[in-house]
Amino acid sequence: MSWGRRDESDHPAHRRPRWPPRRAKGGLPVKVLVLGSGGREHAIVHALRRSPGVEEIYAAPGNPGIAQIADLLAVAPDDLPAVADAAADLRIDLTMVGPELPLALGVADEFARRGLRLFGPKRAAAELEASKVFAKQFCLRRGIPTADAEIVGSSTEAAAAARRRGFPLVMKADGLAAGKGVLIVRDKAELEAAIDVFFISRKFGDAAHRVLVEECLEGTEVSYMVISDGTDLVPIATSHDYKRALDGDHGPNTGGMGAHSPALVIPPGLSRHILDTIVQPTIRGMAEEGREYRGVLYVGLMLTERGPSVLEFNCRLGDPESQAILLRLDDNLAEVARCAADGRLEAANLSWRREAVVCVVLAAAGYPGLPRKGDVITGIETALGLPGLAVYHSGTKLVDGQLVTAGGRVLSVCARAGDLTDAISLAYQGVGEIRFEGMQFRSDIGADTLAALAGGSGEPG
Repeated sequence: MSWGRRDESDHPAHRRPRWPPRRAKGGLPVKVLVLGSGGREHAIVHALRRSPGVEEIYAAPGNPGIAQIADLLAVAPDDLPAVADAAADLRIDLTMVGPELPLALGVADEFARRGLRLFGPKRAAAELEASKVFAKQFCLRRGIPTADAEIVGSSTEAAAAARRRGFPLVMKADGLAAGKGVLIVRDKAELEAAIDVFFISRKFGDAAHRVLVEECLEGTEVSYMVISDGTDLVPIATSHDYKRALDGDHGPNTGGMGAHSPALVIPPGLSRHILDTIVQPTIRGMAEEGREYRGVLYVGLMLTERGPSVLEFNCRLGDPESQAILLRLDDNLAEVARCAADGRLEAANLSWRREAVVCVVLAAAGYPGLPRKGDVITGIETALGLPGLAVYHSGTKLVDGQLVTAGGRVLSVCARAGDLTDAISLAYQGVGEIRFEGMQFRSDIGADTLAALAGGSGEPG
C-alpha cells in the first residue's frame, strides 16, 4: 500500500542532504516514525538523525523543514488505524508521538493491540493531560502539591466559586485546548470575560464542559520532564518556557513563545526534591491505579515560597521546550525511547551538552487568535549560516516553490552557546535575519533568568 509519501524539498532552501546510514555498534538499522507536524517534531527528527543506528525516519504528516531530513507520509496523526497501518506496512521499529491528541485518543493502545512499538502513554495514562480535573483530583488523592481548586460546570457556579476564592484566580478548561485553555482572572471585568469564553461563547467547546477555578500561585514557572518506563525514570534537562504573548509576561496565553535550557533558576538540591515529592509519586501512583505510565511525563511547576507546586501535566514533550532541550542532547534518543517503550529503562541515561540553548518563537500576525496565512518567509538560509543556530519549522508550507506561513507559531529559532547570555544574543541575531509580513516575537526570552541569576545562584539542569 502507498502512504502518499510527500517530498517538500523542491525549494532550494529545503533540499534534503544525503544522510549516510548510521548503525549502532553490533545493532541493526532502525526505522522510526514520528507523528506530528510542528517545531517539536522537527526537533525530535533532528535529534533522531544524530542517534546512532537510526537509518530511516518517516514523519506523518511532517512539514517542509522535516522534509529535509525525513520522508513525509500523508497521514493525519490522529487517524489511529491509518498510522498503525503505516507503521506495520513500513515495518517501523519505533514510533514517537509529538502532539497530545493522538495519545489522548489512544494511539498507544492501538499500536499495542497490533504488537507495534510506540513511545508514549496509553489512553488511561494520558488522561493526566487530557483532563485537568482528573489530574487535580489525582494530585489531591496522592498528596502531590498543587493549587487548591473547585470544579464548576456553569457560569453561575463559576461566579460563585470566584466570590468564595477572591482575585486573582485561574480558570482552566478541563480538556485539551492547544495550550490556550488557561485564563488568569484579576478582577470582576476579567471574570465576566472568562465566563463568556468558557460558558457563553464556548470558545473551547466540549473541552470546557468542566472548568477548574483555582488559586493563582506566585513564583517562577519551570518545566520538568522525565522519561518513564512505568517504574524507572530518566530525567530530561530542565527548561523554562514563556507562555504569554508579550514581553514582560503580558498579553494572552499562547502555546509558547520561547524557552531556554537549562532552567538555571532552580536552587541547589531542588531537582532531587521535585523527583522525590512530585515525579516519582506520580509515576508510582499511576501504576497503583492501573494506569502504568510509559513515555515522557512533563510537569509544569510553579516554584513558590512553599516549594514547587504542580500547575499541569503533559503526556509528551513540550513545545517549544523540546526545541531548546533536544539541541543540548548528546545521546541516542531512539535507544532510550525504545528502552522506555519496552519497559527496560533501568540501565539507560541521557547525556547533555554543558551549554545553554535559547529558543525564540516567530508567530504569524493575529496569533494567538486567528493567524494570517500565506505570507512569504525569507532569510532562513542566512540564519542557518550562523554557528550554533537551528531553525525548526512549525506553521510553514511550500506554495509554488515559496515557503509561506501556514499556522500561528511559524518557526522556532534556536541558538546553542557556552552560556545563556551568548545564546540569547545568537538567537536574536538569527531572528534578525528572518522576515515575513506581520512577524511577531517576544524580545525578552531569557532576560528574567539573567536578572534572577544576577541576584543569586542557580543550578544547571
